[in-house]
Amino acid sequence: MKKLVLVAAIVSAATAIADLKIGTVDMIMLVRNHSSYEPNKKLLNETEKDYAKKVDRMKSELEDVQEEGKSLTEQLRNPMLAASAKAKLEKDLLDVQNKFLAGQQSIRSEMARSQQDLQALEGRLLKATTEDLHKRIDTFAEKEGYDLIIDVAAAPYSKKSLDVTPEILKAMGVDPATAKGPKDSSNEGK
Repeated sequence: MKKLVLVAAIVSAATAIADLKIGTVDMIMLVRNHSSYEPNKKLLNETEKDYAKKVDRMKSELEDVQEEGKSLTEQLRNPMLAASAKAKLEKDLLDVQNKFLAGQQSIRSEMARSQQDLQALEGRLLKATTEDLHKRIDTFAEKEGYDLIIDVAAAPYSKKSLDVTPEILKAMGVDPATAKGPKDSSNEGK
């Protein structure tokens, strides 16, 4: 009797699953073809360049401090230097060395903060894009009667016939034939 109930449950579940309308989407392709993709990429690149300029300015200032230290070191090598002048130069050199070490630490901190800021910005931009895409997918699914649409990356295998990415692209106003694919990285990082 237990086997009969189990078989009935399996058949019932299989029938329910067979009645589901399922589709897959390539979220990477959708993100890369979203209207915000290029402006977001440009914003991230410009922000990264601004951070790099700031760090370069800090490095330049640190090079000036290093040159000051070299100059003080050269002055200390003068054998005709009075003891009081030598003591003052040694104190100044110690101050410059401390300033140099503090500058190095500031640069490391700025680089870490800049990286965190860039990652946070990228996360916020991607979140806004994916939220818009989810709304578009929801609208498409409701209109076309889909019960489930999953990202193709989440499925170890799916039939090509389940892919609704071209339809979503069309709804976004993108021609699927000219859409940037998930592996289309010819302009990435530029």
